[in-house]
Amino acid sequence: MAQEAERLRADGVDKEVLREGSGPLPDFRDGTKATFHYRTLRCGDEERALDSSREQGKPMELIAGKKFKLPVWEAALRTMRPGERARFRCDAKHVVLYPMVSKSLRNIAAGKDPLEGQQHCCSMAQLHSHCSLGYPDLDELQKNPQPLIFDIELLKVEPPGSYQQDPWAMTDEEKLQAVPQIHKEGNELYRQGKVQEAAAKYYDAIACLKNLQMKEQPGSPDWIELDQKITPLLLNYCQCKLQCEEYYEVLDHCSSILNKYEDNVKAYFKRAKAHAAVWNVAEAQADFAKVLALDPSLRPVVSKQLKSLEARLREKDAEDKIRFKGIFSQ
Repeated sequence: MAQEAERLRADGVDKEVLREGSGPLPDFRDGTKATFHYRTLRCGDEERALDSSREQGKPMELIAGKKFKLPVWEAALRTMRPGERARFRCDAKHVVLYPMVSKSLRNIAAGKDPLEGQQHCCSMAQLHSHCSLGYPDLDELQKNPQPLIFDIELLKVEPPGSYQQDPWAMTDEEKLQAVPQIHKEGNELYRQGKVQEAAAKYYDAIACLKNLQMKEQPGSPDWIELDQKITPLLLNYCQCKLQCEEYYEVLDHCSSILNKYEDNVKAYFKRAKAHAAVWNVAEAQADFAKVLALDPSLRPVVSKQLKSLEARLREKDAEDKIRFKGIFSQ
C-alpha cells in the first residue's frame, strides 16, 4: 500500500488516511467491484463541497479495468482496505473530466438519463465544446479546471464473478445481451405487484440501449433499430409511473414517443390516462379519440376510461360548488 501511495504522490495525488481499514489490501484485478461513499471538495480554506454520495442516497460502485472516465478514483481505491476512509488531494490534470462525471451522477440521483444533454462526440470533444452542463458550479469547473479533494470511504470490495454487474459497467456487447433478461425481470416484478422495482429494471434496460444509441448517428439504421427496442421498454416504464401517480413524467415520455411514432396506440392511451389524472380533460379526450381511430377494437376499454373521467368531473364539480358556496356565504 505504501508503494501505491508513493506512486500516487509522485503523480500529483496526496493521500491522508482519516480512518484505518481492516484486513489485507484487496487484489484489485480487472472486474473487481469497489463500493464506496465519496465527497468532492474544492481545494482552499473553505473546502466547499461539490458532491456527496451520501446526500444523493446511494454509494458509488466502480468496476476495476472498465476505463471509468475518472481513472484517479480507481488508482486511489487500489491503496485502500475495506472500512478505510481517506482524503485524496488531486492535481487538476487528474480531474479535468470530473464535471461531466458529476453531471451523470447527479442525473442518476435525480432519476434522469445519465447521458441527458450529452452530444454525439467523445469526452474530450464535449469538454472543449463550451456547452453548459446545466449546473453553474460544474460549468465553472469545466471552464477553469482546478485541484479537487475526494473524501472516500471504502465500504466493500467484491471479486469478479461474485456480484451482478450493473448496466453502466458493462461492455457494449454485454449491454445488448443483458437487455432481454433485464426486461424479463422487470415484467416478473410487475406481475408480482412490485411496481417500483419493475420500473428500476425497465430504467436499467433503457439506460443500456440509450448508451449504445449515443454512439450511433441519429436517424441511421442502427440508431432506429435501438430506438425501436427502447420504445416498448419506455412504455412499460410509463405504465409503472402511472401506477405510482407520477403523471407528468408519463406525459413527457409518451409525447417523446409520439413525436417519432405517430401511430403508437399504447403511447396515446397512457398519455390519455395521464392527462385525465391531472385534469387535462380536452387533451385526454383527444388522445382517447386518437386511440379509437387507430384501433377501434379498444372501444370498450376507452369507453370505460371516458365514463370514469366523466364521473370524476361530476364529483369535482359537486365538491367545487360546496367549497365556493362556503366561501361566498361568509
